[in-house]
Amino acid sequence: MKRLKQIINELKLTQAEPDAARMREFIFYSPKMPLRLHQEQLIAASKQFSLQVFDAHFTKANVTINCFSWGNGKRKVLLTHGWASKALDFYELITELQKIEDLEIIAFDAPGNGSSISEFSNLMLYADSVKSIAFNYAQPSALIGHSLGGMANIIAFQAIILKPHLLISIAPLIRLKENFEQSLDSVNIGVKDQDIFFSNFAKEFPVPAEHFNLAELYQLGPDLDHFLAYDPDDHISPYPFLKEFLAKNPTISAKSFENVGHYKILKSAEVIEDIVERISSLPMP
Repeated sequence: MKRLKQIINELKLTQAEPDAARMREFIFYSPKMPLRLHQEQLIAASKQFSLQVFDAHFTKANVTINCFSWGNGKRKVLLTHGWASKALDFYELITELQKIEDLEIIAFDAPGNGSSISEFSNLMLYADSVKSIAFNYAQPSALIGHSLGGMANIIAFQAIILKPHLLISIAPLIRLKENFEQSLDSVNIGVKDQDIFFSNFAKEFPVPAEHFNLAELYQLGPDLDHFLAYDPDDHISPYPFLKEFLAKNPTISAKSFENVGHYKILKSAEVIEDIVERISSLPMP
């Protein structure tokens, strides 16, 4: 958090002409929060392993993701956390999923998040982490993703031949560009300078930020069991974007959970109960 605060202060002090490199750092640096005691205890009870992910945009080299699993069942559930988060932010859900027989729960810290060391991170590193686990460790029976992790799961799912029985999206991001705009607005970066950032983004990735819009990208068929949990007053993943996405994909089973917010939705007993019920019904492979 200290580094992020420094970046924000520098951006606010140079409002007349924000530095393009600082804007890039602000967007792609993921702040880290230390583990709490109960999270450390859950990690201590896990099987731990590491995998490699190729960073095609920042370092152009392999980076390491730290992974954790609980249980050794034939049914595999993969958890993908959101931005500025970590595997153990699923603590409450993992604890309840552990009560299900014949299940292995797999989670990871995406590059630049939690214990996985990398200077910067991005959506594609999240998606490539999901692919790496599927290719090199286990094919998941179910994918669960929160926020950016929900978007990453869908991108990974569509890029490789994954056939999970169940996809669960918790407050997923729908439009990445608008999320970036929201972040830049929060530090008073004007439209002209935001245009510079987005122009540089399109050269670096090399697609425009508006390309990452699930309302346009989503191609998963109606036969997939896809459950989506959301708070209609979520300000990080605004409901108007979600409404458009759901209107285009009416076979997704969406459920509203009021007054839980974007982050606390992961701790909601009602949300967890719904998810546990669905995971309990997974067929045996």
